[in-house]
Amino acid sequence: MNSTETGTTPRGNLLSGAEYRESLRRYTPKVYVDGQLIESVADAPTLQPGINALAVTYDFALDAAKAPLMTAVQTAGGRTVNRMLHINEAAGDLLNKLEAVRVLCQETGCAQRYLAHDALNAIHQVSARIDDARGSNEHRARFAAYLADVQERDLSLGIAMTDAKGDRSLRPHQQANPDTYVHVVDRRATGIVISGTKAIVTGAPYMHEFLVMPGRHMGHADADFAVCCAVPVDAPGLTIVARPAGRPGEKLEHGAALFSRRYGQSTAVLVFERVFVPWERVFFAGEWEHSGSLTYHYATHHRHSCIAARAGFGDLLIGAGALMCEANGFDPGRKASLREPMVELIKITEGFFACGVAASVYGTADQYSGSFMPEPVFANIGKLLLATQIYDMHRLAHEVSGGLIVALPGPDEDHNPATAATLAEVLRANPDVPYDKRIEVARFIEDLTASYQGGWYSVISLHGGGSPAAMKQEIWRNYPLGSKVELVERLLDRGVLHNESRPISRNRQPGRCCDAGCSPPGQAIMVPLPDTSKGS
Repeated sequence: MNSTETGTTPRGNLLSGAEYRESLRRYTPKVYVDGQLIESVADAPTLQPGINALAVTYDFALDAAKAPLMTAVQTAGGRTVNRMLHINEAAGDLLNKLEAVRVLCQETGCAQRYLAHDALNAIHQVSARIDDARGSNEHRARFAAYLADVQERDLSLGIAMTDAKGDRSLRPHQQANPDTYVHVVDRRATGIVISGTKAIVTGAPYMHEFLVMPGRHMGHADADFAVCCAVPVDAPGLTIVARPAGRPGEKLEHGAALFSRRYGQSTAVLVFERVFVPWERVFFAGEWEHSGSLTYHYATHHRHSCIAARAGFGDLLIGAGALMCEANGFDPGRKASLREPMVELIKITEGFFACGVAASVYGTADQYSGSFMPEPVFANIGKLLLATQIYDMHRLAHEVSGGLIVALPGPDEDHNPATAATLAEVLRANPDVPYDKRIEVARFIEDLTASYQGGWYSVISLHGGGSPAAMKQEIWRNYPLGSKVELVERLLDRGVLHNESRPISRNRQPGRCCDAGCSPPGQAIMVPLPDTSKGS
């Protein structure tokens, strides 16, 4: 694509949202939604909210005000790329990604594309780790070539990580049906053949390609299940069984559509039946000893991103809650019974986001790849907080809004000559806020918190990026408990020396400083945030 401009923003190889939509027509994936074969993903009504959300990630990168945040210059090659496809080169990149995801999710609720960022960074790190162990450059070079192609074509990548798993008490190689995990079934001179099932693949129907990754640490006997590769969305032998994105099929409202008719995400099960993958798209196959590293790196990056995504969602609840208070005739600043839950909602949202900021600032360069990794303790604590407090966020939005958000008559009554005038008169509260504006906000909150889509946000927040148990395990594994133990022992004058074999004193606090104090000149720093209050 020739370099052009949109407004004052250099485009380079960046696509617009419209071009992303059109690019989907070049693929012919086998997709089923609600039992129906989808003839054209780009035109399917059931998938439009997801396509809309992905389009925002493209358009924001071309918006002159948002481009400094939504794009980054990749040092290798010097190209400007969408931040969702950028390999982090400094702690500032982690901060910018965090803010970019929050801005995207303020608009869309869930932008999905940040998953590609998380997976690309993880594969970049593990490719370097494998080469270091082997004394080669094969895996680095293969991934670098793939990354350059993805960035050049500005692709959207789906992440196929969670396997169907079968009997969870058994290892992959012990399953009665091996296809409950994706695995290598044949090796050829030209590539590998894979079969199996991946579940909970967000945005699957409207991706360009999938990054297939192992979802757990594999043992030697599970070597065939330790596979990481890239597969086009329309690869022969791949079937996508998906649910609709958002709430596109419900009866249309009068006037502006509800939020989740505009934006939402589909999730899907991917069934691989002897899908061929050429070697240039295989990042590892059989290197079981590195599967745990890949899942760890991806989980840390992704939990860091999830913090920002749910902060954006929290911003929607905070704004809608304040509007509902006003429409009900109250000023939270003067009414403690409303101010306290509003402050609690703010505390939750900014509390877990602060963990994301800390994870960014304390991020460190990976030992093998040199790219930057979020600090794992703060990343996991932030994700654990949002995962368990998403239900409190919904409750607080309900508390400040009142029961009207689920007790309003249906929208058709707004246009019923027999009832509309009466309802507009008696259901108006604040004389300065018209009835239609009050019910609009009420239905917005219902959509985000008390609908099918509200439930989706809750479950995906709880389990997306791993269960709370997985985050607790990582916090305990990485927390510098040893430094705290030795602190107390020093104060007690015990004089106990550090002992690596002693379980409670194994981990120690690393040295820390802010990014501005240790980044070499030219590395990324935090860019000013765009003003999103005026829309895109």
